[in-house]
Amino acid sequence: MPHEPKKLAILASGGPAPGVNSVINAVTIEAINLGWHVLGVRDGFKGLVEDKLQPLTLDDVAFIHFEGGCILGMSRTNPRNGDNMARIIETLRAHDIDLLLTIGGDDTAFGAAEVAAEVEGLRTVHVPKTIDNDLPLPKGIPTFGFTTARQVGAQLIQNLMRDARTCQRWYLVVSMGRQSGHLALGMAKAAGANLAVIPEEFGDRPITLDAIATIIEGAVVKSLTRDRSWGVAVLAEGLIERLDDEDIDSFPDMDRDDFGHVRLSDVRLGEWLGLELERRMKARSRPMRFNDVKLGYELRSADPVPFDIEYTRDLGFAAVRFLAEGGSGAMVMIVNGDFASMTFDSLRDPDTGRTRIRNVDVDAESYIVARRYMQRLNRKDFDDPKDVERLADAANCSAQDFRAHFEESVQHEPLKFGWEDQVRDSIDF
Repeated sequence: MPHEPKKLAILASGGPAPGVNSVINAVTIEAINLGWHVLGVRDGFKGLVEDKLQPLTLDDVAFIHFEGGCILGMSRTNPRNGDNMARIIETLRAHDIDLLLTIGGDDTAFGAAEVAAEVEGLRTVHVPKTIDNDLPLPKGIPTFGFTTARQVGAQLIQNLMRDARTCQRWYLVVSMGRQSGHLALGMAKAAGANLAVIPEEFGDRPITLDAIATIIEGAVVKSLTRDRSWGVAVLAEGLIERLDDEDIDSFPDMDRDDFGHVRLSDVRLGEWLGLELERRMKARSRPMRFNDVKLGYELRSADPVPFDIEYTRDLGFAAVRFLAEGGSGAMVMIVNGDFASMTFDSLRDPDTGRTRIRNVDVDAESYIVARRYMQRLNRKDFDDPKDVERLADAANCSAQDFRAHFEESVQHEPLKFGWEDQVRDSIDF
């Protein structure tokens, strides 16, 4: 009897990222070249729960590689909720699916591993996708979509910087990035924003709304010493995940998604900070405007830049070849131009069982560079009494009160984050 061709199902889950369509394009082409049948799953795991599958042909995927969004649709359905897993198993068996390729972030990778554990004979492969850049790939290897999101976001922040200067106000940009600050830092650094605040800079210390507000307030005061009453601060929304319960409870109407995560879009961090900073600066007799802006949705479905198109076509090809060679239960990646993979088990944190997160390395040279170009208070600002007097004058308070209010916010920072006095004084910020 002739061998039955393989049946490959493609599923994209979570939120969009530039390059998803390019993966679908590459996977479909290579799978059909191998003689496989290809089915697209509508709306992520929800499509497996509700049996929404469609055949994919070469015509269906032609020319989608340079388009943003996802032609299959996406959702955040959790395969473990309710009777979802039983219905997923039923759908896979009804269509004789023996290969499952998932495109997504940490929750999708975890879900794919859970499905594979339940369906005997099903082989799986995962293509890592997230604009957050927080999946545990090797150092220096971005997740696809991040490069495009950073570029588009940096351009938008540059526009805000021009507007801030023109209208003499501050913008508080809250960037997507649930558990890491890669995107917020990358956009801020590329655009030359005044500062970025990310959860990693706090280490294991608790994060409070007051601490975040004080960091930005200090940057505002420092800018005033150079007659600047405008600027842009970029904040990673992952700060919200680290807030203490009392601060979280101060935000009304919060909801959680199918994976138990707080819906960060419901938490109006920028709005709260804007009102608080306006209150603080008014109390200093330095009234100023603070406008909040959220960045993320504008970035997720942008058309991918050439880097992400090329990268995702490599990833799609590598994923199909991984399955064709008998592989299963792993995430594919491209390292130094070559195909590589990591098993689902190696992606998991041994303590939590969840996918490990790649955070910003605050000891890395790239972060030190970012900090040294930020216009925010640092420990060196408190070394010279003359500097403190100048800052206190801008804050409209005594030197003693200035130290009491701001010095604690920088006491944990390495000295290497700040400029030397002679360098700092010679630069016209």
